[in-house]
Amino acid sequence: MRSFDNDHGTDIAINVDGVPVNMVSHPHGQGYSDLHYVIPETIEKVGYGKGPYYANQGNFNTSGYVSRNTKDQIDQSSIKLEAGQFNTQRLMGMFKINGGENSHGYIASDFLGTEGPFDSPQNFNRINLFGKYTVKVNSSDIFGVQFSHFISKWDASGQIPKRAVDSGLIGRFGAIDDTEGGNTSRTNVVLDYKKTLDANSFIQNKLYFAKYYFELYSNFTFFLHDPINGDQIKQKEDRNLVGFQSEYARSFAKGDFQLGVSLRNDQTNDSELSPTLNRTTVLDSIQLGDISETNLGAYANLNFDFGYWRINPSLRVDYFDFQYNDKISPIYQTQAQNKAIISPKLNVIYHKNENMQFYLKVGKGFHSNDTRVVVAQKGDQILPAAYGSDLGMIWKPYPRLLINATCWYLYMQQEFVYLGDEGVLEPSGKSQRQGLELTLRYQPLDWLYWNMDANYAHGRFVDEEPGQNYIPLALNLMLTSGLTVIHPDGYYGTLNLRYISDRPANEDNSIVAQGYTVVDANVGYKWKNFNVGIKILNLLNAEWNETQFATLTQLQGETAPVDEIAFTPGTPFTITGMFEFRF
Repeated sequence: MRSFDNDHGTDIAINVDGVPVNMVSHPHGQGYSDLHYVIPETIEKVGYGKGPYYANQGNFNTSGYVSRNTKDQIDQSSIKLEAGQFNTQRLMGMFKINGGENSHGYIASDFLGTEGPFDSPQNFNRINLFGKYTVKVNSSDIFGVQFSHFISKWDASGQIPKRAVDSGLIGRFGAIDDTEGGNTSRTNVVLDYKKTLDANSFIQNKLYFAKYYFELYSNFTFFLHDPINGDQIKQKEDRNLVGFQSEYARSFAKGDFQLGVSLRNDQTNDSELSPTLNRTTVLDSIQLGDISETNLGAYANLNFDFGYWRINPSLRVDYFDFQYNDKISPIYQTQAQNKAIISPKLNVIYHKNENMQFYLKVGKGFHSNDTRVVVAQKGDQILPAAYGSDLGMIWKPYPRLLINATCWYLYMQQEFVYLGDEGVLEPSGKSQRQGLELTLRYQPLDWLYWNMDANYAHGRFVDEEPGQNYIPLALNLMLTSGLTVIHPDGYYGTLNLRYISDRPANEDNSIVAQGYTVVDANVGYKWKNFNVGIKILNLLNAEWNETQFATLTQLQGETAPVDEIAFTPGTPFTITGMFEFRF
């Protein structure tokens, strides 16, 4: 989004039902976001916003945000079975709970297992449990509770150097170190309470708790640092996350306003980075310690309408307290820093008529740094800011066609650049990005839909010399397009295309991350309580790379390291069948 690769989530705020997904001060990357705990069939809607213009979005909202909201209730219970290539199986069930006129809910669960396309089987498996129940206590009070639990484990082939494939040493789906892999879990408990005060106002409160575990074994550099045992590393943490959100909303004759507060506290035990051998033997300890990070937030948001205009000023304030106890240090000491940031925003919308809208957005956002970086920096760039602006239009020349065009700019006080040789992210320099976006939505028939999104961006570091100022993995051109059929006779299907151009992999663009074009498709038929379908990933079997980094690596037997692309291959042609029964 907005030229950001967003591989780990550092510059995109992600939440599910308002509960943050991004993990601060995560051992694998700042803002790391794992959505495997979400069962896709439970999602009611997906919302998003581009740029740092939203008062209710705090940390990581620089390039934008994505929110997912789960269904409060389901119409029918269902069981779904999927099976496909690479020994892939999935079983999903959703079961309606009838609680009476004023209450409703459901439970859902799924299991997914696959060996993947790799020469060394991935042995991936995932189990999800989810439950949600809502009670209307009276005409003004609604109480909701949800619970979810997710656990997963896998083996992995990891990133492989391009020269190993080019020389024939391994194939595209081969491995240099096939002992990589890991396991993770997340348990969530969420309580919601909404109270209607009168016809024009309400208060919404949310309390959440998450128990999270993560253990990952990777080898990014192979035999660069340890020519005997290899460079496998373990990244591990055990986290408790607790948070509270409250918003007061009121509407009036010419608009509305919202006042909100939030609290989030992350406590990790044994956040670890250690060299290991075959996942079993810890050879050394690079990082080991406990993190406590607290974020207090407050915002005010006003929407005011007059004539053809809507003015939306807002202000957000965030305060962070960072604490770290280094268990490697021989002396017990709590290292601490704190910092506050104020983020003003202003959105102006002009409605020329019901078919045309112009908008101007300006605003400030931020992403926090890792606690271990913060306490080491002694006050520098604790909460680097992002300053953005959008100028755009939305036009419906006729009812079945929508056109959205935007030009945008984003200045970052500090980037994060991936260091493949260490498997971590580090703070980097100031940057600026600007770009053009075009969105088309066309519905030629009631049951036929076409969409297209094209994005061009130009991003560079600010303080570096020309030719040495490329932002690694910043996207230049991206295009997505899809054709969807939802026929009243029960037939449905989609054909989706995703294109990404070549992009720089290092600061002087001497190493290039290769672009790709991938086409996915699905087709199915619904009849009474039955639903059957086929899903095809990478319909044209294109060779594409899902992740790519310029990485300094050394293979066993090589006399010197090589700086080049290391990649994880993208999914090849994969076909999966589906059968669903609703009752």
